[in-house]
Amino acid sequence: MGQLPALVVTPGWWQDAEGIVAAVEKQYGVRVTVVRILTASYPSPPGGSVTYLAETDVTVAQLPMQPWNGELSTSPWRPPYAEPGGAARDLDWARSILEDRGLRETGLPQQVRTWNLSSLWRLPVEGGNVWLKRVPSFFAHEGAMLTLLQGAPVPRLLAHDGPRLLMEEIPGEDQYGAPEPTLLALVSILVGLQSSWRHRVSDLLGLGLPDWRGPALAEKIDDVVRRTASELPVEDRRVLRRFVDTLADRFAEATDCGVPDSLVHGDFAPGNARSDGCNLVLLDWGDCGVGHPLLDASAFLDRIPADAVPAVTQHWDRAWQAAVPGSDPGRARRVLAAVSAARQAVIYRGFLDRTEPSEHPYHRNDPAVWLSCTANLARAGQ
Repeated sequence: MGQLPALVVTPGWWQDAEGIVAAVEKQYGVRVTVVRILTASYPSPPGGSVTYLAETDVTVAQLPMQPWNGELSTSPWRPPYAEPGGAARDLDWARSILEDRGLRETGLPQQVRTWNLSSLWRLPVEGGNVWLKRVPSFFAHEGAMLTLLQGAPVPRLLAHDGPRLLMEEIPGEDQYGAPEPTLLALVSILVGLQSSWRHRVSDLLGLGLPDWRGPALAEKIDDVVRRTASELPVEDRRVLRRFVDTLADRFAEATDCGVPDSLVHGDFAPGNARSDGCNLVLLDWGDCGVGHPLLDASAFLDRIPADAVPAVTQHWDRAWQAAVPGSDPGRARRVLAAVSAARQAVIYRGFLDRTEPSEHPYHRNDPAVWLSCTANLARAGQ
């Protein structure tokens, strides 16, 4: 059809489809669906000048279209929701579930987010909203994992079909900047879940969760260090090579601390929790895997206020000591601090390997950032 004139959208997070759709509707009176990002002037979000592919059911004559001379490429890594018609197919699936459950829609579905890691829609129904989430194939185990976690403080599933999930709305707010009591409660939730799954590792692997246990994770860390070396200072490279050589010893020492391998959330952070002041729910299980439970500590501690870290780590230690008497979770956390940071680099390298190039700005810098963090922790003896 062509290209619309530029619009200003705030706050400028590229994956914020809701803001883009609202800006187009306000300016031109038509609804669009954002399909995917095409180009961006900044190396990473937010802000800058961004071009999206979008679709609409109106005619060219209804919009002030300008010529667009770009090319629409193909990619083997493109998820179905990032193709024209993909969102419509996901919505059709969700509506079939709603019909089977006798839930009547009361308004138009609202596109909330789309990027290389998910597509998210809010569907108004009688009595509230439901949420449609579609993830790429490497997160397709999320629905199966949530099915097994039902009854715990996790999103309540209405249905899932491979990478598609339909969930009840979770009231409240995301817990960015959560106060200390909430941070402690989140740690209690996580440790409780991990403790209950520590004897069912084979079941978790059977769902397709990635393997982050010692030998498998060491191999992945070695790979990401080699592939990212050119982006790092020479001294960091030396530190990381020595670090890789010690991985077997680190994992052995962590095992000696007595906390067994289990479920790892993978992106455990206050922002991945939601609360209405009464109930606290842990979200976003697409990153989950199998490994040492204290691998979740690094990212969480990195995202909370420094003055809350002592109380949180003490609470974390007490929770595991209660679950596994005689264990030494504090020592395991310290031994695995650099490993946990390196695992983050592995995850982001995996995103880059399995998403199309136009989506790479979301994560292009992350492997090097986390390996720099790994080097700093290793230098500090962690």
